Amino acid sequence: MRFSVFLTAFFLTLSVSACADPQPSDKPLPHTILVIDTTAGEAKFDVEVAADWRSQEYGLMNRRSLPRNTGMIFDFHSPSMASFWMKNTLIPLDMIFIRQDGTISSVAPDAVPMSLDSIPSTEPVRAVLEIGGGEAARFGIYPGQKVHNAIFGNAVKTH
Repeated sequence: MRFSVFLTAFFLTLSVSACADPQPSDKPLPHTILVIDTTAGEAKFDVEVAADWRSQEYGLMNRRSLPRNTGMIFDFHSPSMASFWMKNTLIPLDMIFIRQDGTISSVAPDAVPMSLDSIPSTEPVRAVLEIGGGEAARFGIYPGQKVHNAIFGNAVKTH
């Protein structure tokens, strides 16, 4: 009897922890410079790189602010369909879906904080860039524009 109570408690604990929100890593994520060619010129961002499932799962959750010209790039390493939601995300975000060659596939502006609505890519993408809500409009970022970063093999040299 004790063993079955132990097993029940063990599996209950396991299932609760599996449903809990992921925790951020103790180590800060690496940063990279990302540049987007817009009709108004270059838009330059200092972004955190979420390149593994744990950092991608946590993303920008629980952040109370995101400074201008910063964000997070989710690198999937190869093209795949992507879908995001805003659970536990406290600030509005613009999501920029980027193809393998670095061109912007689509832009989902002003994602609603805490929403459980799915925000999917319209085609397989290599990466998704999240920046502050309204930043895509402020910079004039649209589908078809080129994103420069080592992820896409076309990084812009900075001085």
